[in-house]
Amino acid sequence: MAHGPSRSVACGIFPDRGTNPCPLHRQMDSQPLRHQGSPYVLLKEKYWHLELAHQEHPRPYFKSVLWWGGVILMAVGETGNFAAYGFAPITLIAPLGCMSVTGSAIISVMFLKENLRASDLLGMTLAFAGTYLLVNFAPNITQEISARTVQYYFVGWRFMTYGILEILIFCILLYFHKRKGIKHIVILLTLVALLASLTVISVKAVSGMITFSVTDKIQLTYPIFYIMFIIMIASCVFQVKLLNQATKLYHTATVVPINHTFFTISAIIAGIVFYQEFLGAAFLTIFIYLFGCFLSVLGVVLVTRNREKEHLPQSYIDFGHVPGKQTLDKIQPDSNSLSYGTVPDGSDSTKSPSGEKKEV
Repeated sequence: MAHGPSRSVACGIFPDRGTNPCPLHRQMDSQPLRHQGSPYVLLKEKYWHLELAHQEHPRPYFKSVLWWGGVILMAVGETGNFAAYGFAPITLIAPLGCMSVTGSAIISVMFLKENLRASDLLGMTLAFAGTYLLVNFAPNITQEISARTVQYYFVGWRFMTYGILEILIFCILLYFHKRKGIKHIVILLTLVALLASLTVISVKAVSGMITFSVTDKIQLTYPIFYIMFIIMIASCVFQVKLLNQATKLYHTATVVPINHTFFTISAIIAGIVFYQEFLGAAFLTIFIYLFGCFLSVLGVVLVTRNREKEHLPQSYIDFGHVPGKQTLDKIQPDSNSLSYGTVPDGSDSTKSPSGEKKEV
């Protein structure tokens, strides 16, 4: 069970006792958690979860224009994110993931009617300031990523050393996670970050070779293109699996800032080692760039801080919010009862103090 509040609370049903989740819950559980786009995915799902919970005769979510609009916008955004790796350095694109978190905070205020806290405003300000420093002091290099360039970097001693160390650390952490049963959030998200470093390397290689094919010479005939494509797909799949494990064990408000921090660090190291993006950069430029990364990470932490405390489960079940159920008042069930957290049907009965049975 997750440590944070259940997603079924908005329906008034506590799933801890074996109740069936609503159809949207099953749809939410069947979708993998996206890596950088996850805040928007969770916001979209939460919005439709609340809409479904307050409708007496809910209609399927996929029949809504707004839902499809969100899906299309997410697809366009992820496509743009992929294409950006073909034109800009990894050390610039990866830290800008903080904007997805701050953007989600703004959208949650507009659509989900959540409170805008002082820490949210401070976090957004720091994230915007960090973004400004990142854009202005990130490596200003123009690299044409051809298949021969990727091959040269791939067999270089820097990446070979980095790859061996990463595989060694990954195997050690995976051993403690699988064999010893240690499911600490740091271990899970470190595994995700190690895979993410391979993801950003392969994504930039694939995107760069596609861009080079369009502007110059076809690169899709080289085996290195398909090797990088396989690495990209495989690392993404395992990232999703580990991220879903983390979100089942810990609250999203805890996972997001740690994951963003680890991802940013691993992506920057991967860009420096594989593509040598800070080669020849001045010390002051590197210092200001790292300070911008620190501001963006601090902004994400402030925006997501104490989010799980704002949605604590209620101590009663509000049947008025359950579609198809009718009640006259809110009921406080006995927490020691086997039926605690379940919705009684019309056939259930209770005994009055005089011994007579009364319908609930």
